[in-house]
Amino acid sequence: MAFSSAVPAAKRLPVTVLTGYLGSGKTTLLNRILTHEHGLKVAVIVNEFGEVGIDNKLVIDVDEEIFEMNNGCICCTVRGDLIRIIGNLMKRRDRFDHLVIETTGLADPAPVIQTFFVDEDLKDELRLDAVVTLVDLKHILQHWEAEEVQEQLAFADVLLLNKCDLVTDDERLEIEKRVRAINPMARLLSTSNSNVPMEQILGVEAFELDRALSLDPGFLVDEHEHEHDATVGSIAFVEDRPMDLEKLGNWLSSLVAERGPDLFRMKGIIQLQGKNERYVFQAVHMLMDGDFDRPWKIDEQRRTEFVIIGRNLDEVALKAGFNSCVA
Repeated sequence: MAFSSAVPAAKRLPVTVLTGYLGSGKTTLLNRILTHEHGLKVAVIVNEFGEVGIDNKLVIDVDEEIFEMNNGCICCTVRGDLIRIIGNLMKRRDRFDHLVIETTGLADPAPVIQTFFVDEDLKDELRLDAVVTLVDLKHILQHWEAEEVQEQLAFADVLLLNKCDLVTDDERLEIEKRVRAINPMARLLSTSNSNVPMEQILGVEAFELDRALSLDPGFLVDEHEHEHDATVGSIAFVEDRPMDLEKLGNWLSSLVAERGPDLFRMKGIIQLQGKNERYVFQAVHMLMDGDFDRPWKIDEQRRTEFVIIGRNLDEVALKAGFNSCVA
């Protein structure tokens, strides 16, 4: 099942999904988004308005579920159904140009992400800009084995390593290494007090298929340790030989049919036999999508870079399946 839309990305409302474990700094970041004079009119959907601690002086117009802030931003509560809330927001679409959805600290972000691809109306009105995950550097290792922590790290397009001021450089680098073992694709940003330039988390188009993926070729090529003791991890493939699209499609279809719930994210830039364009692929659990991106540049090394993030990954079997798709 594909999750692309026939409506051009530029015409759809960009959405940022904000996640992170309890105490990671989401509330602080939400307050920054709602009070910062960033030039964007942002709508924010949160789980419970009362938990956000927004200063009442900032609220200039209140109805049952939607609160307008005095800097032009809008804040909502998700006491009701997410799709219904978004529907109500879209009635005032001309009053904001970016949507941020915060998930609870104990939530798997996947259902929220999938909402934008399985609902036909939302798919044509919204586009997922990025999944931003906050990481509490001071306390993350205490909760490392929690399923929610692993999933939030796995789904991230942007990872904010927060509370840098409370740990040493060595402690931060150790956590960064462990985070990278789970998710080698996400952009890493180090922050204190959730203080991050808005342009680094809003409008970054990190999830978009029609842009170059932010895979780190150096990380994929270099030998790196997998966290084999952890349930969730990543496997990266780099292949200089061209791939066969039909073989690749059949393998991926079989893979998600058999292991879909355990496959959190897949991303790849594919070199296909007989094609001068890069083929870009993404998957979220059972949802898959792929399309041609742009021609390979003359001075660009043509090769396939592919990453799988999931639970209980069988590296030997996955490598054999991937290699079987070489043309």
